[in-house]
Amino acid sequence: MKNILIILNDPPYGTERSYNGLRLAKALSSKEVHITVFLLADAVVCAKRGQKVPQGFYNMELMLKSIIRNGEVLACGTCMDARGLSDDDILEGAERSTMPELSEHTLNADKVLVF
Repeated sequence: MKNILIILNDPPYGTERSYNGLRLAKALSSKEVHITVFLLADAVVCAKRGQKVPQGFYNMELMLKSIIRNGEVLACGTCMDARGLSDDDILEGAERSTMPELSEHTLNADKVLVF
């Protein structure tokens, strides 16, 4: 089974880079691959629990929940701290992570995609 690492950097809303990265992750998760999404910088806010968006607008929390079913979502702990997010603030199934863990995932990945 292939390992694919997708690194997101942009905030959940106001730009579509993280949205497009999650769209790709979701599409890949239906294949015979293991997906890891690593949230860096403002992308850690994508994992914020309890997002409320206008009807008909995409919801990053729901997108990440669908990724968690077949893969994993990791959030940079330093980036979370810098944005005032605690472990209780992020959605269930997403995990606080570190740069050493990201480096291990990078070395073990067959492909690394950065958005």
